[in-house]
Amino acid sequence: MSKSAVLGINPRLTSLMIVAAVSPLAINIFLPSIPKLVDYFKTDYATASLGLSLFLAAMSVLQLIIGPLSDKYGRRPVMIGGIVMFLAGTFVCLLAPNIMIFLFGRLVQAFAVAGIVLSRAIVRDLVSREKSASAIGYVTMGMAVAPMIGPAMGGLLDELYGWQASFILLGVLGTIALGFVITNIPETNANRGSPIKSQVANYRLLLATPAFWLYALTGATASGVFFGFLGGAPALASGPLGLSPSSYGLWFAITAFGYLIGNFVSGRYSERQGIRWMIITGTLIALAGCAMPFVLFPTIGISAIALFGPMLLVGIGNGMALPSTTAAAISVKPEAAGAASGLIGALQTGFGAILSSVCGIVVAGGTAANAFAAVIFGVGVISVILAMLKPPSLNR
Repeated sequence: MSKSAVLGINPRLTSLMIVAAVSPLAINIFLPSIPKLVDYFKTDYATASLGLSLFLAAMSVLQLIIGPLSDKYGRRPVMIGGIVMFLAGTFVCLLAPNIMIFLFGRLVQAFAVAGIVLSRAIVRDLVSREKSASAIGYVTMGMAVAPMIGPAMGGLLDELYGWQASFILLGVLGTIALGFVITNIPETNANRGSPIKSQVANYRLLLATPAFWLYALTGATASGVFFGFLGGAPALASGPLGLSPSSYGLWFAITAFGYLIGNFVSGRYSERQGIRWMIITGTLIALAGCAMPFVLFPTIGISAIALFGPMLLVGIGNGMALPSTTAAAISVKPEAAGAASGLIGALQTGFGAILSSVCGIVVAGGTAANAFAAVIFGVGVISVILAMLKPPSLNR
């Protein structure tokens, strides 16, 4: 099957978008329900909120495993296995008799990250570096749509039917994604079969390559701005702003809408403008969004528009930069695309988990908005500095 045939047929590209969307939707759809989980399981807020941090931590570890497994056994069977595990975890969450079993279910749900890792690897299996940045931009639109509707949908379902409704929806979407993979996604790894030991050794080669570190850390810091916002914004929203779960979800959609715009720009123009241009421009746009709270907070106060509005620019910038940092990092060693994709995701998710916790601590009871903005801005500055550096292997 030709490369153009795989990505040129719309159902297959759509399938990759859907599969890539499952994991980000599972990350945040339940966030508006955390107060309900506290009451339901007779626990405290800190324990219930582990449903987010443990999910992210498990994602980080699993991405290191999924990549080599797909390099050995193929993208398709590993992707199918990941979705099946996600469905099993969703079932555990729904039937959990206590918070510990619920948290275990969240850990198992994290296997959905196979959809993110392997969608990127499949694209890189099939097309060149420059074209892969464009294709990844389209595929990751699913990762933008999911968080766009996730919190809003989760908050509404919580208010109407209870917290379980969000997990029922995840089960339905996971089943749909599984069907799409089985019917539409072929095997794309032509180099599978190497021993796991040699696949794991690819991590050492990647980590010894300065270009890989530069691309991966640029992506990690750029996405870290979003994860930091994810960790701190709920405290501000429920504290001084007094937003309901559904209102928080609707405001949060601004960020994801920006990411969708950035992904579209990446899909349309990354091949024409080049990877370096997309990375630098994207991180600069995101930094402009990070700087806006320093103007808005003193002038109009801590309001929903001041908190969420700047994240539109952050979303646009990330949507432009992240597909290119991913495509460039994976291209450092194309024959180990699965391992590279997994390592990139692990670095991004691991850094995001740390920054999310830091911002949650900084915001505390929702009274440290300026400190929260300073942390976000500092990470944005680092991402721009990294984007400006030019590794020897970068030609455009």
